[in-house]
Amino acid sequence: MEKTNYNEKMKEIISNLDGRKTLLLHSCCGPCSSAVIEKLQNFFDITVFYYNPNILPKDEYEKRKKEQMRLIEMLNAKHENKIKFLDSDYNPSEFANAICGFENEKEGSERCKHCYFFRLEKTAHIAEKNGFNFFGTTLSVSPHKNAAWINEILMDLENKILINGGKAKALLADFKKENGYLRSLKLSKEFGLYRQDYCGCRPNLSENNWNKSFGKPC
Repeated sequence: MEKTNYNEKMKEIISNLDGRKTLLLHSCCGPCSSAVIEKLQNFFDITVFYYNPNILPKDEYEKRKKEQMRLIEMLNAKHENKIKFLDSDYNPSEFANAICGFENEKEGSERCKHCYFFRLEKTAHIAEKNGFNFFGTTLSVSPHKNAAWINEILMDLENKILINGGKAKALLADFKKENGYLRSLKLSKEFGLYRQDYCGCRPNLSENNWNKSFGKPC
């Protein structure tokens, strides 16, 4: 079965736009968002949504959040099209509940798929509630993230919105294509961004540390 080219899907969506549209863009971190924002800012009024309760510990979460905000400030100083920022409460128990039963699986497993889903579900909900034209995520820029899963989730969420009479649409994409990841590395260096050495979660924590960080197991 031929794989779907989600980079081409994104280009098709953009080519069919009737003027600038609003986009709620879930972002996992500043470095990953850098190349994505650069690619999209000429077509969308972007609000970056920093929702990542999977990140541990809290000071790491806050460090990445500050870098995301700092990047937006630097980009807004350079470009006419201003980017907005939105975040949500840091509640690691949401992550623990989302991956319940998959805690011990490796990165790239079903655990990651569940982690994608609960973050993108909230993104879609907020996008529809606040009248955004599109919602999407920076996640696919990473070579470690499963773009097929990410886009399947986005399509499912769009279908649920449409079934319920909503209008927000999913921006399908595979941002690692056309050297997107390499571009994010270059921009991170250019802007002096902090680049973390792990995704966010620490799935192999001891039971005591897990309980301390996320609460009792589900």
